[in-house]
Amino acid sequence: MTELLGDETRTMIKLARAGVRLGGRRVFSDVELTVDRGQLVAVLGPNGAGKTTLMRVILGLVPLEAGSVTVLGRPPTQARPAIGYLPQRRSFDSTTRIRGVDLVRLGLDGARWGIPIPITTAARVRRRAETTRVNEVIQLVGATGFARRAIGELSGGEQQRLLIAQALIRNPQLLILDEPLDSLDLPNQAAVAGLLRRICSTEDVSVLLVAHDVNPLLGSLDQVIYLAGGRARSGTVDEVITSSTLSDLYGAPIEVLQTTDGRLVVVGQPEAPHLHGHRHELVG
Repeated sequence: MTELLGDETRTMIKLARAGVRLGGRRVFSDVELTVDRGQLVAVLGPNGAGKTTLMRVILGLVPLEAGSVTVLGRPPTQARPAIGYLPQRRSFDSTTRIRGVDLVRLGLDGARWGIPIPITTAARVRRRAETTRVNEVIQLVGATGFARRAIGELSGGEQQRLLIAQALIRNPQLLILDEPLDSLDLPNQAAVAGLLRRICSTEDVSVLLVAHDVNPLLGSLDQVIYLAGGRARSGTVDEVITSSTLSDLYGAPIEVLQTTDGRLVVVGQPEAPHLHGHRHELVG
C-alpha cells in the first residue's frame, strides 16, 4: 500500500498567488486556494479557463510561472504517491468483459508485467491483504452487488462507482477527479455527489473535482474555486456563485438566480453557451 504523506497537517492543498503560462498564453494568475483535510471542493469555470491545468499543477505536471503550490505540505511531485486520480470518464463498450472487481484491482497491480511472481508464503499473504482492500473499497462505494459483473454490462453510475473505488484502492489522502459527473443522468449525479461527501467524512480524504454543473453538488460542497478571465475566486458556494463575484470575474454583467427548488441559474454574457447549455443550469 502507498505510504501516507504529510499526515501531521490538516492543509492538503495550498496555492498562493499561483500563475501559469502555457504556449505564451497566461492561463491564470494570482490564484489563492486552501483545501483542508476531509473537504469536498469543486473547480468551476467555462471551457478553456484552466480547470484541468489547475489539476495538473496540483499533480506536479505543470510548473508555476509565479507563486507557490504545496500538496500535503510538500512539493506536488513528492505528494503524488498519496494522491488518487480519476481522469475524465472513460467509456466502456458493452462488449467489455473485464469484471468490475478486476478493474478495481488494476489500481493495485495494473503496472505489473513480465514473469509472474513466484507463489511464496509472502506473496500469498500480500495477495490476501490486497483482496481484503479491494473488497473494502467496493463496499465503501456501494458496488458490492454488481462488482463481479462485466463492466460493459453496467450503467454509467455503476461504472463510475467502480472507477472511484479504483482511485481509492491505495489509501490516498487526496482524491482528484476530472468531471466525475459528466454523462451521468441527474439521479446518478446526485448519488455520486453523495458518495463523495461520504468518502470525505468517513475516510478523512479531501476531494477536488472539476464540475460543469454545481447543482448536483449543492449541499455537499465545502467550497468552490471559480476560474474565469485568467483569475479565480474561492470560498463557499454562497460567497462565490453570486452576481457580483461572477460579474467581476467575467468583466460583464452576470446574474445568478435561484429557482424555487434551490437550483442555481446563471444568466448573462459573455460565453453564454458555456454558462448554461442544454444539460446544465450552471456550467463551469
